[in-house]
Amino acid sequence: MPELPEVEALRDFLTGHLVGREVATALPVAFHVLKTYDPPLTAVAGRTVTGVARHGKFLDLTLGGGQDPPLHLITHLARAGWLRWQEKLPAAPPRPGKGPLALRVTLAEPPPGSSSGEWPAGEGFDLTEAGTQKRLAVYVVRDPAEVPGIARLGPDPLADAFTVEALAAILDGERQQLKGVLRDQSTIAGIGNAYSDEILHVARMSPFKPAGNLTASETAALHEAIRTTLGEAIARSRGVAAGKLKAEKKSGLRVHGRTGEPCPVCGDTIREVSYRDSSLQYCPTCQTGGKPLADRRTSRFLK
Repeated sequence: MPELPEVEALRDFLTGHLVGREVATALPVAFHVLKTYDPPLTAVAGRTVTGVARHGKFLDLTLGGGQDPPLHLITHLARAGWLRWQEKLPAAPPRPGKGPLALRVTLAEPPPGSSSGEWPAGEGFDLTEAGTQKRLAVYVVRDPAEVPGIARLGPDPLADAFTVEALAAILDGERQQLKGVLRDQSTIAGIGNAYSDEILHVARMSPFKPAGNLTASETAALHEAIRTTLGEAIARSRGVAAGKLKAEKKSGLRVHGRTGEPCPVCGDTIREVSYRDSSLQYCPTCQTGGKPLADRRTSRFLK
C-alpha cells in the first residue's frame, strides 16, 4: 500500500510533470473508482493543473479554469493502486475490461510557442489497481474537505505543529495499542502498515504496547522515530521515477515484509503476527524483551 512517503514522492514527481499542463481528457475505465458525480469527471477537461498536494495518503491535483473556481481531482490509491506515468498514451480510448486499468488522464498537446520536446505530445498517467479487492477511489470536488476520508484525517506527522507535546496529547488516555494508533488515519495521517512497523522498530517498542502508557521519554522517542523514519523514506524517494517508487520502498524497509530474515540492528530473527488480511513484523530482541508475540489478533506474550 502506498503510504505517506510514496504519496509525497508522487506529489513531488507530478508537480514537475503536471503543473502548467492542460488536461485533455479524464476517462474512467473501471467505473467503480469514481466516488463523486457533481461536478462530473468531464469537468476537469480543458482545465490547467495549478498545483499538486498531499493529504495523508490522498493525492490532490488542483485544476484551474480561468474565471471558474478551481476543482480538485483527488485520488486514494488504497492497498493495490498505483499511478503509472506514460510518455506516450495510446491514441484510442481505453475500453472497460478485467485488467488493472482504472482511469486514464491525458494531457493536451504542447501550447503554441513551447520549445521542441519541452512538453511531449500524448503524455499523461494511468491509475491502476491489481487484485480483486477494488478500493481505489477518485473524487472530483470543489473543496478537498468534501472528501470524507480527508475530512476525518488527523494531523500530518511531518507538519511543524506535530510536536512532542502534540503527540503526547494524542496518546493521553488512548486505549488502543501503538500499532493501531499509528495506523489510525483519524489520529495521525499517512502512516500505514509498513511504516508503523518501521517506526516501532526504530523506537524499540512493542506493537502491542498500550499507547496511553508511554512515559514522557518514550513519547519523545516515538516522536523522533516517526519523524526520522518518514523523513528518511521521503529523502530516499526524492527524484525517483514514479514507476520505481514501489521497489525503492521495499528496499528501504528494515523489518516490514522481512519475516525470517536477521534484524539489521541486533541480528535476531524477524518475526510476524498474521491477521485475516494483513500482517506485522517485529524484532523480539529490539522490541519485546526477547519474547515472541502470539500470532493472533488478541495477541499476548507467549508463556
